[in-house]
Amino acid sequence: MAIKRTKITDVLSDSTLIGTTVCVKGWVRTRRGNKNVQFVALNDGSTIKNLQIVFDLGKFTDEQLKPITTGSSLCVVGSLVESQGKGQTCEVQAEELTIYGTADPETYPLQKKGHTLEFLREKAHLRPRTNTFGAVLRIRHTLAFAIHKFFNDRGFFYLNTPLITASDCEGAGAMFQVTTLDLNNLPRTEDGKVDYTQDFFGKQTSLTVSGQLEGELGATALGAIYTFGPTFRAENSNTPRHLSEFWMVEPEVAFNDITDNMDLAEDFIKFCVKYALENAKDDIEFLNQMYDKSLIERLNFVINNDFVRLPYTEGIKILEASGKKFEFPVSWGVDLQSEHERYLVEEHFKKPVILTDYPKEIKAFYMKLNDDGKTVRAMDVLFPTIGEIIGGSEREESYDKLLARINELNIPMKDMWWYLDTRRFGTVPHSGFGLGFERLVLFVTGMTNIRDVIPFPRTPNNAEF
Repeated sequence: MAIKRTKITDVLSDSTLIGTTVCVKGWVRTRRGNKNVQFVALNDGSTIKNLQIVFDLGKFTDEQLKPITTGSSLCVVGSLVESQGKGQTCEVQAEELTIYGTADPETYPLQKKGHTLEFLREKAHLRPRTNTFGAVLRIRHTLAFAIHKFFNDRGFFYLNTPLITASDCEGAGAMFQVTTLDLNNLPRTEDGKVDYTQDFFGKQTSLTVSGQLEGELGATALGAIYTFGPTFRAENSNTPRHLSEFWMVEPEVAFNDITDNMDLAEDFIKFCVKYALENAKDDIEFLNQMYDKSLIERLNFVINNDFVRLPYTEGIKILEASGKKFEFPVSWGVDLQSEHERYLVEEHFKKPVILTDYPKEIKAFYMKLNDDGKTVRAMDVLFPTIGEIIGGSEREESYDKLLARINELNIPMKDMWWYLDTRRFGTVPHSGFGLGFERLVLFVTGMTNIRDVIPFPRTPNNAEF
């Protein structure tokens, strides 16, 4: 009877398997040896660590082993024994070999040498096989699981909000249109505009920039919800911090005010970072060693420090008094740039910062107006190296105030009637925030470019793979 496969992570962690026969399958990282014995490092993606396979050339011929090159895939059955060599606790003495697929050394791009991250972006279909991207993707999974666990354990309900929408949540207009119209022969109205009544949904629709507005509908029925799904921004931003397609986590809670919202954000982010440190230890240690020697120290810094809570106006005063020359000048009313946010976190407070009470002009229409009439109950969580990692607010629950703001900004009412209805029928104070998932993965992995923490990045002029 065929032996069932054991994952390499289980082989390396279960000492009771020593002395038994195991079946392992994976891809070859390296092969070395002499005329008597050959050593193959095998990896199956379940762990950053490789498993050493020992081929005794008394049992295998050169011809049998010749196809084993970097990138080829194998099935090996053999005895698991304690290793005599340094760097591994156990190894497999091969008895049987099946080669599933070969990899031509002349054309396989991931040979045993250092590759730049830029080069690997061009090989995004293969880069998950490298140590770096295997680690990043396992950490990404760990964080996704932590997010669901955090909210589930606290009684939140996972709400699926639409990806196709007729409303622009942020009011920024940077949305991808969804249409089935023939772009070479567009139907027109009498005044020459595109006739969207003939489109699939009978109106102009786009890919969503946020699930928040629909999330508010869920929160005002279920009490506490969260969304976790893809969102899309058609901004022509070629920076290391922007993607055109990314994942957002958006909790929304009925009866929460801005203070409750800040408490939730701090608890949430600390939980996720702590969970990753405990459950993706090997991968984080690898990235700490290879990419960012201060990574683990920085993760612990977030867990072990209370976040400073600071009004925007006070933050501006601190920046103006800093004597530091910023690329973007600071004055009350400007939207803070990453350099300003990082100064407050890394140099002034040396702690994560939650900045609150922003000028209403630089924030979205749905944020609750403060009594001063100038600022809104917004909050941004600022982190070292990243800058803003979470943005949220207490929402405006007053029908009259929300309607006035919508009119002030000329937001088309035909798209917003349903949102206003929540303020007409049993309105309540409520709050929520959005976390760009890739920003969190960026922080926890220590990577410096957001294109390296999502499997297949979508950016301006790039939709490969």
